This record gives sequence, C-alpha cells and structure tokens, in this order.
Amino acid sequence: MTTLFERNESERRLLLMDRSRPGRLGTTLPRLDVPESDLPDGSMLRDDLELPEVSEGEIVRYFSQISQLNFSIDHNFYPLGSCTMKYNPKLNDEIASLPGFSDIHPLQPEGTAQGAIKLLWELQEYLNEITGMAGCSLAPMAGADGELAGMLMARAYHLERGDDGRKNVLIPDSAHGTNPASAAMAGFEVVSLPSDSNGNTDLDALRDSVDDNLAGLMITLPSTLGLFDTNILDVTRIVRDAGGIVYGDGANLNAIVGRVKFGDLGFDVIHSNLHKTFTQPHGGGGPGAGPVIAGPRLVDYLPTPIAERGERDGGGDERFSLKRPPKTIGRMGAFHGNFGALARAWAYIRTLGREGIPQISEDAVINANYVLSQLRGFYDLPYDRSCMHEVVFSASSLRREHGARALDVAKRLIDYGIHPPTMYFPLIVDEALMIEPTETESKETLDFFIEVMKTIAKEAAEDPDLLHDAPHNTPNTRLDEARAARRPDLRWRRGSE
Repeated sequence: MTTLFERNESERRLLLMDRSRPGRLGTTLPRLDVPESDLPDGSMLRDDLELPEVSEGEIVRYFSQISQLNFSIDHNFYPLGSCTMKYNPKLNDEIASLPGFSDIHPLQPEGTAQGAIKLLWELQEYLNEITGMAGCSLAPMAGADGELAGMLMARAYHLERGDDGRKNVLIPDSAHGTNPASAAMAGFEVVSLPSDSNGNTDLDALRDSVDDNLAGLMITLPSTLGLFDTNILDVTRIVRDAGGIVYGDGANLNAIVGRVKFGDLGFDVIHSNLHKTFTQPHGGGGPGAGPVIAGPRLVDYLPTPIAERGERDGGGDERFSLKRPPKTIGRMGAFHGNFGALARAWAYIRTLGREGIPQISEDAVINANYVLSQLRGFYDLPYDRSCMHEVVFSASSLRREHGARALDVAKRLIDYGIHPPTMYFPLIVDEALMIEPTETESKETLDFFIEVMKTIAKEAAEDPDLLHDAPHNTPNTRLDEARAARRPDLRWRRGSE
C-alpha cells in the first residue's frame, strides 16, 4: 500500500511538522492585558511537547494546500443520502453574518434585539405553515435534539393525563437510527415494526402492537428507503385511536416541502432539520438546528423559549418577546437555539417564497427518480417503485457475482471526484447504497454520476481488484477502517507513517 511518505517531497510537505524549522515564528502575541497567573503544579506540566515552528507564509500555504484535498460541495458532487449535502446559497451566509445578527448576545435586553426576535417569530410562523402544525420551538440545536424534545413532550402529555403505564413507542425498521435512541432517552421502551414487501409500514404488525401500553409511534416520512409510506393515513389513525402520540421525523422534509403537510396527515409533533432542507452548511457534523413543531395536543409542551408577537408600542411598532409555553418541558440547551442556522433558514425561505418552496421537493424527487431509472439493471433495487428525494440501491449482486461490495463502489467513486453516498444504511437493505442527488444538481452532473456508476459496475465484473484497492489517487489510499476505529493513532511522531 502506498503511503504519504513514499510520495514526492511536495506531497510530504503537506505535513506541518515536516515544514518545521527551529526558531521560525508564525505569529507574535499581543502584550498581556490581564494579570499574569501562576503556572499549575509541576506534575501537570511537561517540556517535551514538540510543536511545529513555521513562518506565517508556511502556515497559510499549509492550510490552503490541505483544504484542496478535502471534498466540498463547492468542488464536488455529494450524492450523500440521509444527511443532505446540497448547495447552500452564499447569500444566506451573508445575511446571517450581518452585525445585527452576528454581534448580538442572547442575554442582552429584549428591547435591543427586536429584529432578531422578530426573525425567530417569523421563522416559527413559516415552519408552522409549511408543516401544517400549530406551534413551533426553535430551541433544539440538531435533529436528534428535536427528536428528544418531541418524545419528552409526549411523555409529559401522558403523565399529565395519568397514563403513566404508556411505555411503548413503536418505530418502523425503516426509520432513522436516532429514533430508538431518542425514545429510550425519554424513558420509553422501543418496539420495532417491520416493513411490508412494498417498503411501507406493515399494518398487520402495527395492529398487533397496539395496546393500552402504547405511548406513541416515531416514523420517518419519507422513510430512509426513500419511499413515501402509502399507508400513512391508516398508520396515524390506528395510533391516535389507541391514545398514542404520532411523532414525525422530518429529516427528509426536502422530499415533500410545499407539497404535503404533516398536520394534514395526523401527526402530533415533528422536527425539521433546518440544516438539511433549509440551507445550513452541514459538512463535518454541524452546526445544525432541529426545531420541534407541534399540533394542538402538544403545543403547550413545547421547549422554552418561543418567540411571541405582542401589542404595538406607543409609536406603532410591533413588539416581540421570548416566552415560556404554559406546560413547557423546559430548556433543551442554553439560550434560544443555534441562531446563525435559524437566520440562514429564514433567509432561504424568504428568498424562495410560496412559489419557490414547492420547487425544492419537485426537483429533488425528479432528480432521484432520474438516477433510479438510469441505473436500474446495473445495481439491485430492493424496492422497485418510484422514490422520493433519494433512491436506495443494493450492491448485493456485485458482491455475489464479482466479490465487489458497496464499500468498494463507494471508494472507487472517489477516484472519479465524487463523494461516496451513504453505505450500509438503511440496515434492512443488504449492501445498501443510498443516493440523494438533491434539487440543486444539474442534469449534466447527474449524467456524469450515472456514467461513472455504470463504469464502476463494469469494472467490478472485469477487474474487481481495481475496486478492492480504491481509491488510487488520494494521498492516503484504502485504510484499515476497523483498526482505525478501534486503535486510532491520534499523535504525530517524527518518522512514523
């Protein structure tokens, strides 16, 4: 296996320590403007910490060069299902960076932050309208945080009614993986529901699981199979008739935004990943925002705070404030949520408007179905029906006939300048490849991706070792991923590989 240290000098100098020369300085510290503190006890100090000594120019070149090795949505196609990596307009970053938004503090008086609080109120109203729900809290800072908030709201609802025996939460096997964890963290017992042969929730299994212990159902719509559950009205009716709460994982809202409203389908509470549907850059794991949005039964239990519009002041100006819902479950974190992400989402929605929002889901669904139609026959389709915003293929035939796995396909995509899609998820699909093109990709980009996928399928049949050893043109080639996870090497050593 070729390593970085076996390559030429210019590539080796990508390591900052290889640029180090004794006495070089990259910065000078300003004069100390606070009292000098004593050092900790000597047992906590060490003098053998080897740090790079480089000039400012070398530091700039180092970070600029390694940045060019990264995949990014500005340089590459990201068919990354499950966590949307679509293009995020730069305008929204500019708006979130305006001093009135970026330089405020959450503890300053409300009267000095009226514009920011008005933005929060308007975003709540937009999300209520888009989803067909009754109330919204922007406090949760990620999708999983929104899930936990929704399940804590369901728990509070049942406890207030004296239904302390309702412990079971039903979760289809096609749901997002965080759903069971969120239900368990809220104190519930998780009961898995199978999918039927069409990828929908199995109604017979659902009916068999409904009893007096039912607390609710958590369902991802569309599911992680990229499918709209055509049984959804029956599903919500069965759960609600049994006294349960219907929770909707809105992480895949990108597929139905502007077309279908969760409130019209019988949902009691949902969350929306603003960093997926409403333009928050989400590479590297964050930041995100996961507002929780409730129907009439749960609206009083929303996390605090929520923005409210009050009476106009003496000058006729609108006044906005942050309030606690009457039966709130409390805070999900410090302050008012991830404000920068909220400002970007507000800007995105305002820019697109009532006409543009439905176009998101329409184009996302068209793009995914185009990919499905062009790759049918080259890769397995476990559920061969029209998909929503993402299509789930399987590489099981490639593995069975040629020994090439989904991992090999994903690694080979890197050689063609395409980021791998999500692999081995959802778990109910063998050798799964989840492909989500999003609405922002052109037909030319999709055609290139399709041709690459067809080429890789041909390579798997003719030269499977080409896939087994991929990627071939990156500074580091195929890694031992199991060893990297179990025995990570987190410290640089001179002369080590």
